[in-house]
Amino acid sequence: MAVPKFKMSRSNTRSRRSQWKAEVPNLQTVRVQGREVRIPRKLAKAYKNGLLAD
Repeated sequence: MAVPKFKMSRSNTRSRRSQWKAEVPNLQTVRVQGREVRIPRKLAKAYKNGLLAD
């Protein structure tokens, strides 16, 4: 595991953390069991094949 060699200042720590941003997933509308559901695009095929349940 990587260990820092020097103490990092509070402002540097916070600015480093702020670089990581969460992204809104691309949602796709899929018809599952007769109703339309908005799910992430990556999971659309699995829902259509019945591998994932609501």
